[in-house]
Amino acid sequence: MENLLGLLRIHVKRGVNLAIRDISSSDPYVIVHSGKQKLKTHVIKHSVNPEWNDDLTLSVTDPNLPIKLTVYDKDLFSADDKMGEAEFSIATYLETVKYRPKVEGGLPNGTIIMKIQPTRQNCLSEESHIVWNQGKLVQNMFLRLQHVECGEVEIQLEWIDVPGSKGI
Repeated sequence: MENLLGLLRIHVKRGVNLAIRDISSSDPYVIVHSGKQKLKTHVIKHSVNPEWNDDLTLSVTDPNLPIKLTVYDKDLFSADDKMGEAEFSIATYLETVKYRPKVEGGLPNGTIIMKIQPTRQNCLSEESHIVWNQGKLVQNMFLRLQHVECGEVEIQLEWIDVPGSKGI
């Protein structure tokens, strides 16, 4: 991949107050799309507050390409039900990652580098923080699911440099 900038690890932590799509609960899983890439978490049975703790890793070639997250309810005898979706940009996070060499070694763990406010243009349900944590810049996000009555998904972004790639 000659246009590879690096890898983006998306840690899909958990869902909160997801919609009920079966009789009294749901069997949720998450699909993450970016361009032609599609990655999936495992299914959590009988939960509207699932704890996935799955790491999904995307190859990034275009920092302006949005990332779409869709939650589904796994069904055995029919098509899986959609439980909402959210779209987010990684451009601000990647701009911050560019400055990582300037902050390495000089900041205590937990230092907030940047705050991103929820707006009508993003799916954030609360303020998102880009944080210096154990020698890495990570972004913590709570995404409000759209096109559904309720639900949020908590994720964390982490950039991974790839030797020989273009870099950001």
